[in-house]
Amino acid sequence: MELQLALDLVNIPEAIKVVKEVEEYIDIVEIGTPVVINEGLCAVKEMKDAFPNLKVLADLKIMDAAGYEVMKASEAGADIITILGAAEDMSIKGAVEEAKAQGKKILVDMIGIKDIKSRATELDELGVDYICVHTGYDLQAIGQNSFEDLMTIKNVVKNAKTAIAGGIKLDTLPEVVKLKPDLIIVGGGI
Repeated sequence: MELQLALDLVNIPEAIKVVKEVEEYIDIVEIGTPVVINEGLCAVKEMKDAFPNLKVLADLKIMDAAGYEVMKASEAGADIITILGAAEDMSIKGAVEEAKAQGKKILVDMIGIKDIKSRATELDELGVDYICVHTGYDLQAIGQNSFEDLMTIKNVVKNAKTAIAGGIKLDTLPEVVKLKPDLIIVGGGI
């Protein structure tokens, strides 16, 4: 089981400061979508340069032109790149092919997917590396989580690793650990 720190609401210097405090406890540092939007892929490069021993995830939430976007994130130093589960299968295939060519990994974010079971099965067959159930900020605000969805994907996925993100805090962490995902993604909880 790995732990990923999600950095969404910081600039690059703040992100580096936070990671210095928790570096020994985490396996992956995520450059979140808001950071990529505000700072660009240079945030990925600066994080990888500052912490070469940590895996860096670029949370691009790719929907189209996946091969190209994976290539650009890889060039910036990303070890793992995200694509949305709602993306076309051709886009998923393009992301997987480019990631494999670059020696990188693809994490599929299942945010907004209604039929988790069917889509997770399809994505697993497409060769993605991680499938992540994700409760976004809007649904966290009304008390939802992805615990049940995690069990659903764990029951159907045969090859990909499983991950969970969204609203995981110290008080919910024991319940998440019992579900045995391969990757736990925590942001504000850290």
